[in-house]
Amino acid sequence: MHVFFTPDIDHSNALPEEEASHAIRVLRLQPGDEVMLTDGKGCFYKAEISVCDKKHCLVNILEKQPQAPLWKNHIHLAVAPTKNMDRMEWLAEKATEIGLDEITFLDCRYSERKVIKTERIEKILVSAIKQSLKARLPILHGMTDFNKFVSQPFSGQKFIAHCYKNERKELRDVLVPGEDAVVLIGPEGDFSEEEVSLALSKGFTPISLGPSRLRTETAALVAVHTINLLNY
Repeated sequence: MHVFFTPDIDHSNALPEEEASHAIRVLRLQPGDEVMLTDGKGCFYKAEISVCDKKHCLVNILEKQPQAPLWKNHIHLAVAPTKNMDRMEWLAEKATEIGLDEITFLDCRYSERKVIKTERIEKILVSAIKQSLKARLPILHGMTDFNKFVSQPFSGQKFIAHCYKNERKELRDVLVPGEDAVVLIGPEGDFSEEEVSLALSKGFTPISLGPSRLRTETAALVAVHTINLLNY
């Protein structure tokens, strides 16, 4: 069954313009066809198309279906974006398919990219929740200063993955299942030593993601996957 993103379905029975265009022009759906809607806030809706013309697609809600949480905690990934945005778009898609609640892009000392446009990433997140049948859309934050980010209060566990040789523990060995978690992933040049020291002073635990040297987007995905496996 086709899935559509309808964040305002509680207030309007019309599909958003982009979703309506896809339903009408690409899928060529007709009145009477059944579809599935997600509000991105935790609920699916079984619906039937009632009106379908050149500009509008209206639906009748047949059944509201709240989706139980698919993991036991709040997963927040904070990552320094790479110069190549294709890699960040791939990460956003795959991390959402696996499962997380929040994404923040970090502006670090050695960041390859200092500006990021979130509009395209937002569309990728929407596509990913529809494809993976998730009713919750991750919260997306634009570029955020590293020092400001680590100084914010967070509930649960706080981790920073880096490549320096000071004591680090494997994420799988220190993560407490069921607790909220935020994990920091640095740029290709890693976090600076000053950034690591600041994070540790703010209560972040230094972690390793295994013996291999990983690219930024790979490290971020490994972290998300590990947290999910331990919270399934």
